[in-house]
Amino acid sequence: MNSDMGMKGDMKKTEAGREISFSERVPEGDNVARDVCDTCGFVHYVNPKIVVGSIVRQDDKILLCRRAIEPRKGYWTLPAGYMEKGETTEEGAKREAHEEALAHIRIHDLLAVYNIPRISQVQLMYRASLSVPGVSAGPESLEVAFFAWDEIPWEDLAFPSVHWALHHYRSVWDAESFVPFGNPPGELGNRMPPLNNK
Repeated sequence: MNSDMGMKGDMKKTEAGREISFSERVPEGDNVARDVCDTCGFVHYVNPKIVVGSIVRQDDKILLCRRAIEPRKGYWTLPAGYMEKGETTEEGAKREAHEEALAHIRIHDLLAVYNIPRISQVQLMYRASLSVPGVSAGPESLEVAFFAWDEIPWEDLAFPSVHWALHHYRSVWDAESFVPFGNPPGELGNRMPPLNNK
């Protein structure tokens, strides 16, 4: 089927020369309106996407990547992205670090789980370190660099969850164990934190 099946409402698609029509309705046994095939009753579920990433520390510096792609092209972020089919969250975080910063990393532990309902994302961020020295910009990054805390380009961070993860990481910088964090109270990722919150 065509890849634009995530759209809500009446849809018509063509597959193998026949028209397939979807309409939005509540399937039997459900209580949420979903896209349902008018011919066979197939329900197309559109579920939240899982984002995995890491805060990679080398000595007392943190790896950031300047985005080469939208959204927020030119802004700094942590190496992170959507999970791929067939991988664990840890494998996904390692793959994303390599794709964005050509970094080979060792995952230490789960730092946080963030919920961004506005864009239907659940984000899992890990604490990590380099397993092999060296980083370089991958195809999704304009540049990558390690930053000391007071060098972090706070005004040019891409997303609210990058702020959250950095602050959560700093609060457990050398902790051996801790309970993973969640969204800051009252925050759903709809706005950037104030800059006085460095």
